[in-house]
Amino acid sequence: MKVTVLGSGTSSGVPIVGCSCGVCTSSNPKNKRLRSSCLFEVNEKIILIDTGPDLRRQALRHNILHVDAVLYTHIHADHTHGIDELRVYNAYQKEAIPIYGDTKTIAHLVKTFSYIFTPPKDYPSLIPKLIPTPVEGKFDVLGIPVQMIPCHHGENYWTSNYRIKNVAWLTDTSGIPNSSLDLLQGLDVLLIDGLRLKPHPTHFHLEETLKITKKIGAKKTYLIHLTHDYDHDEFNKQLPNGVELAYDGLTLSTPFAND
Repeated sequence: MKVTVLGSGTSSGVPIVGCSCGVCTSSNPKNKRLRSSCLFEVNEKIILIDTGPDLRRQALRHNILHVDAVLYTHIHADHTHGIDELRVYNAYQKEAIPIYGDTKTIAHLVKTFSYIFTPPKDYPSLIPKLIPTPVEGKFDVLGIPVQMIPCHHGENYWTSNYRIKNVAWLTDTSGIPNSSLDLLQGLDVLLIDGLRLKPHPTHFHLEETLKITKKIGAKKTYLIHLTHDYDHDEFNKQLPNGVELAYDGLTLSTPFAND
């Protein structure tokens, strides 16, 4: 299995439009953060997590020539609004792409992007061909077992994050219930929301992230969904052993050492 972080940034991306802070003006490529997304390559199948507004740029940067399935974590724009970019894969692959998520997320996608799922008959434009598939718990994606990991994203909202084999991707998370913590035991790699330094109502901030990662006990942890609070090189010096900031293009492969 190979895992690639396509986007390690928060909803605004980094640099943030109009910001002149040291991180936003940095020349360090690891401080350039596209919107949150990840790619799993398992048994020659390509599984994408979320289709944010930077998907086209991410696909070109990483030469993503094929997408077999998409897992959606939730309905927010920074995780869904690149959905139209999937149409080029339909054209090349000549088949529909199954998309997975919890019932609420799939229903929202079908309603919000109705032109995809109920296309107008009198407008023969190239649109994505997607197969909406509501799931829960442990499910199968093209022969690959995937475990959904429900997490809090604020007081009254949930995200559906995912574990594939011994790697888990937990974006947009402000709390992990005990039932989900049980599903995260024995991880080689944990990629987890660590939004910023100060507390936030719907995301873990650094202190909370470090506390929960101790409970989970993955062999290696990377922080994702990052704002411009973090200078990559500076903050990596301050993090505990086994914890690092992720960055766009971070690639992990069996046995999940940093390539």
